Amino acid sequence: MTVIHKPTNYKGNSMGHSDRLFLDLGQTVFRIKRSWRGLGYLSISVLSMLLITPLEADSADRPNIVLLISDDQAWYGTSVQMHPDLPNSKSDFYHTPRLEELAQQGMRFSSGYAPATVCAPTRASLQTGMSPAKNLWTKAAHSITAKNNLSLIPMPHRRSINAEEVTIAEVLSAAGYTTAHYGKWHIDGGGPEANGYDESDGNTANRDADPFDKPDNPLDVIGMSNRALDFMRRADEADTPFFIQLSYYPLHVEQNASPETVARVEARGAGTVHYDALVAAITEDLDTGVGVIIDGLERLNLNDNTFLIYMGDNGHRDKDNRITSNALSEAPLLGAKGNVSEGGIRVPFIIRGPGIDSNSWSHVPVVGYDFFPTFTEWAEVETGQVPQGIEGGSLVSLLENNGQGEVVRPNEGLVFHFPHYQDGSPQSAIRLNDYKLIKYYEGNKIVLFDLSKDVGEQHNLAERMPVKAAELELRLDRYLASINAHLPRPNLDFDPEKPSEISVGGGVGIVPYPPHNDPKHVYFPYLAPLIYPNL
Repeated sequence: MTVIHKPTNYKGNSMGHSDRLFLDLGQTVFRIKRSWRGLGYLSISVLSMLLITPLEADSADRPNIVLLISDDQAWYGTSVQMHPDLPNSKSDFYHTPRLEELAQQGMRFSSGYAPATVCAPTRASLQTGMSPAKNLWTKAAHSITAKNNLSLIPMPHRRSINAEEVTIAEVLSAAGYTTAHYGKWHIDGGGPEANGYDESDGNTANRDADPFDKPDNPLDVIGMSNRALDFMRRADEADTPFFIQLSYYPLHVEQNASPETVARVEARGAGTVHYDALVAAITEDLDTGVGVIIDGLERLNLNDNTFLIYMGDNGHRDKDNRITSNALSEAPLLGAKGNVSEGGIRVPFIIRGPGIDSNSWSHVPVVGYDFFPTFTEWAEVETGQVPQGIEGGSLVSLLENNGQGEVVRPNEGLVFHFPHYQDGSPQSAIRLNDYKLIKYYEGNKIVLFDLSKDVGEQHNLAERMPVKAAELELRLDRYLASINAHLPRPNLDFDPEKPSEISVGGGVGIVPYPPHNDPKHVYFPYLAPLIYPNL
């Protein structure tokens, strides 16, 4: 049974003795929860009720938070234009009118980034408030070994959230919020309810999308949206602020798209950049699910005190563009899921809520793990109650200042670390203001771009601006060293005359590695035959 608890007195800077006692007890709750794992889990909300019931209850007027996460959706994978000066920063085929509505009502972040270029590390980062590099979780599929016959060997990476990690749900629960997670969890650790969520769909992953093939509920986009609305209704009746994360399955399993939607998109003809009718249909089914949330919040009269956030978990799949992502084309970005070019990490990023100007823009670079300190600021959680090591910075000042200003983080710049083979070879990137440097570990090469003038990453400035390139490379190397990030090591058994293979699909299959897909070969085409002469 889910217990939706009323929060105890908690009013940020005006905390009294009972408020501090509540927070101390809240911290104790998730420490007890961790130590009891394996002995039989007792819901964090039940523990909270047992510990805080004697204290005076006061709901306060803190906002509700609803976070919507899409899967494998391009920055330009909706009909929402994500940059005011780039008409091609929206799809030429997909129609998403409800997301257009959300964008008109809120703020678009033209430089919004997922924490990782693949899904599970992003999801772990959202829960912990730390970058995938610091989390030591940078890939979704299994690690490769020397037997895969690639020139570098990535370090093994974990595939489960750890018991000692404090999640955003635990912090918000301790502060009096009731919490729920619906849809794709994909980071194990016993599932959402073992990590601070009062209600969830369980310890789900990609495979759990497969059964949802009914035309009226493709990939459960309608079902999970309605479950979230029911949770909101119960929380509102209990006068309790809520935090809900809806992790939608689309764009996975696009063959489960509603046949009616498929027929509609086929009738209007394909675009130049986007062409696949099934991907278009599941994108539009997802948009319908977003509309269920938008309409439900209005019906429940919750709009005035609810932040609604939409973000992609990583960039688009390379197959979702007819024109290769690694060449000049009508597509605005280079790269795709599985590399740290902009196409792999820049995603749709929209926030609507109280105090946010309608149809507004921010061009300040932001990233998914900025949500952790943003949510705790909205919830009036004192700094001392936020877990140490959080790497994000609050977005509140941007949202309240028409998108202007800066995000203050412990580390300057944004780092994206993918020391693996997928749609490219092991690589890392750092963005600092308008400049972005990518480091490719095969061949130890770097490229440098001014994203304010070259969002498509077509003009390498590394040779023209060697001082800037050296500065960013040094910042990148020092940051990775400071957190003991995993780096690839040489494969002493590598045989360039033999085929190379990588794991795909969460580790369920092995396929030949095609290094010609690596975006780096746009800049260093001679490296591919040198490293892999059997191409």
